[in-house]
Amino acid sequence: MGLLIVSGPYYCDSRMKWCLSARVFLGLIVTPFIWFSTSQAQQPAGHYEISHDASGTQESHSRHTDSDWEGSAQGVAYSEFNHRFVGLFVLLFGLAELGHALRYRMLLWPRLVLPSALGVIGTYLLIWSDHEAWPIGPLTFVQTFSGLDPEILQHKLYGVFSSITAVSEIFRRISWARHPGWAIPLLILGLGGAVLLFFHSHGHHPGSDTITLHHTLLGSFGIGAAVSSGMVAWASGLSPETAKRWELAWAGFVIVMGLQLLLYYE
Repeated sequence: MGLLIVSGPYYCDSRMKWCLSARVFLGLIVTPFIWFSTSQAQQPAGHYEISHDASGTQESHSRHTDSDWEGSAQGVAYSEFNHRFVGLFVLLFGLAELGHALRYRMLLWPRLVLPSALGVIGTYLLIWSDHEAWPIGPLTFVQTFSGLDPEILQHKLYGVFSSITAVSEIFRRISWARHPGWAIPLLILGLGGAVLLFFHSHGHHPGSDTITLHHTLLGSFGIGAAVSSGMVAWASGLSPETAKRWELAWAGFVIVMGLQLLLYYE
């Protein structure tokens, strides 16, 4: 008996086609993750110490870490690697969303690229966003999420936002959650993440002006993407032409963000 999988107008009623599609889907998601993670693991980590002032209060990231890390060749390579890793998966799900917006006849799995890619991004950031932070660095879980270092905390929050959105979106796209309210995490967390980019800082970095420009552009595109995603979620009240325009806008903003992250430099 054939396997029937429905996602809006897209379906696959052949077990062989579904198995092949699933393998392609897993390859697209897992292969880059393994390759990037392996490369990241090979990057040498700097030496970090946690110091205290005279009152015994723990100092912030810019003071309790190796002062040579920010702006060094090793620190820049680590940061650029992380941005480009995220950019790869943002671009991947942006292209999948573009295919849906253009009404290409697709199987189910392209619609699952977004939650799967967000899940990979969230997992990666929660583990590898900062090499001095928990769980791979000397800082404990409490120190990492305490907010003493806004940069580290923001990176981890992006991991949390991506993970939560991945769960809500996969429920939506496999039709386990049909209420429009399930689209709220993509809208609210996406909008919150975009706004945070305007306040994101890499400390005393010699390329701080360039970094600020990158994050300002990303934040602007992120706001556009978040608003577009909200309009797409409530597209049932719009005309088909208007709904398609919002879907194209959503996909376009995401693709531009992915390209910018892939071209990110410090």
